[in-house]
Amino acid sequence: MPKELERDLGLFSVLAISIGAMVGSGIFILPALALEMAGPAVILAYVLAALIVLPAALSKAEMATAMPEAGGTYLYIERGMGPLLGTIAGIGTWFALSFKGALALVGGVPYLLWYFELPIKPVALVLAAVLILVNLLGAKQTGRLQVGIVAIMLAAMIWFVGGSAGSIQSASFDGFLAAGAGGILEATGFVFVSYAGVTKIASVAEEIEDPDRVIPRGMIWSLGFTTLLYVLVVLVIVGVDPSGIVGSSTPVADVAEATMSTPGVAAVVIAAMLALISTANAGLLSSSRYPFAMSRDDLAPPTFATVSDRFGTPVTAIALTGLVMLTLIAFVPIMSIAKLASAFQILVFVLINVALIAFRESDIAYDPSYESPLYPWMQGFGVLGGLVLLTQMGLIPFVGAIVIILGSVGWYFAYAHRNVSREGAVTDAIRRGIDQRAVEETRSVCHDADESDVLVALTEDTTAAAEERLLDVAVPLARAGNGTVTVVQFDQVPDQTPLSYAESTLTETDQVFEERTAVLVEDTDVPVEYGEIVSHDVDRAVANVADLHGYDLVIVDESGPTFTEGLADVLMGPSRSFDVLGVDAEGLDDIDRFALVDDGGPFDPQKVRIANSLAMDRDATVEFVHGIAPDATDQRRHSVETYHDELADLCSGPTESAVVESEDDAAALLRASRDADLVVVADTGGAILRDGPGLDLANGGNALVLHPGGEGQPGLLGRLLERFVY
Repeated sequence: MPKELERDLGLFSVLAISIGAMVGSGIFILPALALEMAGPAVILAYVLAALIVLPAALSKAEMATAMPEAGGTYLYIERGMGPLLGTIAGIGTWFALSFKGALALVGGVPYLLWYFELPIKPVALVLAAVLILVNLLGAKQTGRLQVGIVAIMLAAMIWFVGGSAGSIQSASFDGFLAAGAGGILEATGFVFVSYAGVTKIASVAEEIEDPDRVIPRGMIWSLGFTTLLYVLVVLVIVGVDPSGIVGSSTPVADVAEATMSTPGVAAVVIAAMLALISTANAGLLSSSRYPFAMSRDDLAPPTFATVSDRFGTPVTAIALTGLVMLTLIAFVPIMSIAKLASAFQILVFVLINVALIAFRESDIAYDPSYESPLYPWMQGFGVLGGLVLLTQMGLIPFVGAIVIILGSVGWYFAYAHRNVSREGAVTDAIRRGIDQRAVEETRSVCHDADESDVLVALTEDTTAAAEERLLDVAVPLARAGNGTVTVVQFDQVPDQTPLSYAESTLTETDQVFEERTAVLVEDTDVPVEYGEIVSHDVDRAVANVADLHGYDLVIVDESGPTFTEGLADVLMGPSRSFDVLGVDAEGLDDIDRFALVDDGGPFDPQKVRIANSLAMDRDATVEFVHGIAPDATDQRRHSVETYHDELADLCSGPTESAVVESEDDAAALLRASRDADLVVVADTGGAILRDGPGLDLANGGNALVLHPGGEGQPGLLGRLLERFVY
């Protein structure tokens, strides 16, 4: 049993971690750079960024109360969207936070240059080493350090705002919206990462006392306070606008020097250093929990789940994260790569909102003590806002995010894939949505459909036994649909023979057809018409007649030797409005059990209607058969059983359910045919299977093969989605 982390972080520590993670580069580094993009409207950029962050904060607050475990973003996306996206989110967020922590340290050192001549990288490396040591000693020590840092930093910033507000010049805000919507959105995407720390609370949720109360309050209060602080500080920076502030690496100190006394400037410099150190500290604390959580879920090596007996911290995960930060500080141009990580952070926030929707809409166990307001509109706004910001990040950050994604996918399939068999809530939600839509379509087809007319297509070579089999299927289907049956023998004549001449000639074969059909339909209780149609091309004639007269179903002899591959090409056209049912059976007498085999997803509604109608006519049982992989999840099994139960309620006779463990569809079909007298399958490959359904059946090959019409069928994306979730 894995060790648990000690719950010793209270509300003040949580607020300090969140505020400390946000109030760093967002105030002391980014404003001067964002001024170049949006001008004075950079104030709006900070407000807009906070609004787009809010849905993700509320979503994470809700999910954190349902799953108060270490891992935060990774945990929720993994549980909500599956191990693959969880791996991407875990590695990507770990990467982003590590880079942001390194950026904070490197960006904080220039403030020291106001008083000391120091080399930036060596000082940043020393500070990073100290923070790594503090994190190794325990979260309680980390929380206490964070509280102290944030208290000093906030006092200094209040002094800064109060001492500089009197120097604000209204002229500084002239041309407030001159940069336009494009400049404001660009600046919003740039400063977005200033608020990323608000959700870092969730990554240490397993160490928070009373998480049901502390986590939501901590996120909402810290976001509201930080937004107000950002607006006030940026308002002062823009309003004072000292010479050279745009692009400055120390904008707050520059403003303080122009508006405050020497002690005030010193306080600001100290606050900047402490704030940026706290950002790095919070980044190290939270990012180290990602490999820890991934290890416990078998997505990373087990060594990262090791918790120190003495300090109660994930020492290996912290050590690895610290090593990465030290490497970044020493060798990597942090500013440019931090922007790459920022783009991925926006994408992760989008996934957080999607994950919450997946949890809410799925059938998996999910019981949060706090619920996000305005669901799902709040989450929809967060998704849309995040996607808009991604378009403003530029090509290089976008490509960098793709590289991170591809690397994470590679790690998943190289290492993690073989260790897990879980699926995310979104998979279950999508599958349940597809199943529900299929149930409603089946309900409509079975109970609410209008008259269903059937065309039985024969040729001159169709035998009496084959015609009888086709009518044995057609009559019950027409009766159940309050429709009619039309039996047509399609006669093919040579191209040089005029159709008018062939039409006026009644051949001996035609007479035999009409006489035997009259006998076959003599006692039916369904209106039946029959006759002949002559054509130079039987294949096209069948399709033209079905389209012209609006038949819903065309029944053919699937194993008959006469229908050519040309008929397959014509009938399987994408614009075909009718279904084709191929009868591939020696006989339909003594049928007691029909088996419906899945099509790699839910059953085609027409297939259910056909089986139900024929079973009613013969007092037979309908068995629903779905094949699943031997390692299928409990959610997958449960969704199949629920779907079968809902279909059973739509059927008029007895039904049974079978969930077959099989590696492929052929094994499921063979298993189904073993106990059934007749198997109903669907051919979704786009061609009639002239030799039957193409699989060896244990029942002697008795099958009905439905070739669904083009209309109403899912498109390529829909088929791919069904294949993915099933």
